[in-house]
Amino acid sequence: MSGPFADHAADLAALAEKARLRSLRPREGVDFASNDYLGLAADPRLKRAIAEAMERGVPVGSGGSRLLRGNHAEHEALEAEAAAFFGSESALFFVNGYGANSALVATLPQKGDVVVYDKLIHASLHEGLRLTRADRAVAEHNDAQGFADAIARWRAKGGTGRVWIAAESLYSMDGDKAPLDDLMALADEHDGVLLVDEAHATGVFGERGRGLAAHLQGRGNLMTLHTCGKALGCEGALVCAPRVVKDFLVNRARGFIFSTAPSPLMAAAVREALRICAEEPQRRDRLVSLISHADSVLSPLGIAPSGSQIVPIVLGEDARAMAAAEAMQRAGFDIRGIRPPTVPAGTARLRLSLTLNATPEDVDALAENLAGVLS
Repeated sequence: MSGPFADHAADLAALAEKARLRSLRPREGVDFASNDYLGLAADPRLKRAIAEAMERGVPVGSGGSRLLRGNHAEHEALEAEAAAFFGSESALFFVNGYGANSALVATLPQKGDVVVYDKLIHASLHEGLRLTRADRAVAEHNDAQGFADAIARWRAKGGTGRVWIAAESLYSMDGDKAPLDDLMALADEHDGVLLVDEAHATGVFGERGRGLAAHLQGRGNLMTLHTCGKALGCEGALVCAPRVVKDFLVNRARGFIFSTAPSPLMAAAVREALRICAEEPQRRDRLVSLISHADSVLSPLGIAPSGSQIVPIVLGEDARAMAAAEAMQRAGFDIRGIRPPTVPAGTARLRLSLTLNATPEDVDALAENLAGVLS
């Protein structure tokens, strides 16, 4: 190909050669790929919440950024209810988790500070790290001592500012949980701040689905991010933090200031999703039961339990992972292959996501087909 996009075409060809070319696919087969863990995305209660909001005259679009005319009573009602639900002093509603994470890391740490982050932290936090004025230091995955060592090395080089510790409570590709108590103790020891991305734990873990850091809420040096597009079945993200952090983000976070506000209808839907989490604990109970059942039928295949609804099936080579995913999709199961750079080189995998959109019988059939595909 010639012309102004020849280099782009060559880049795509190189991705294809490595079995890393991505494309959009329709939804097909039993859901083992989504993050709709509680099966709320198509729930009648969320549909009614939006219909009732429209009847009250709530508009579809916000019409502008929150600092202009985009701020709606539904946004403020959601933020008040979310703060009460998660146990924080305040909450701020963002368009999505990617934008919220990148805005937090880009805005809050100041020049002279350091952000110490887990090696497997989400791409959205890496975007914030790319924009931050603070120093950066990486720690090995889920290694609290590694975080401590990274801080010590930074101090030894003359670092004197504030320490910001960034981790996911539940990692999206491995399904494992962070040592949050140890990281909180480290933040306390260094007069630092702990930033916890609860994206994959919100709605699933903690009392009423408040997340894995719920027992730490109320502390002045904790911020949590709860995405609304996974277990809550909606869109957007909520930053839960002390009031001064919310005010600072409203005044300084470019990703918030210059973005059109989320739909007020979506704010109404998220409010209802939080109520469902509080009022229907049986959803979490069913998911826990499904996770246990999956562990029992997948373990004989050599697939180790992750302790959560996310089960990685690491196959190593990119082409092998994609071939396995395609075989499972042909058999009627929507399970996707995950390749670098989303995961480290040599760890391409199938990412099995357990949701209430699947039944124990679906899991049994999945395991039976996986046995043939992986043999």
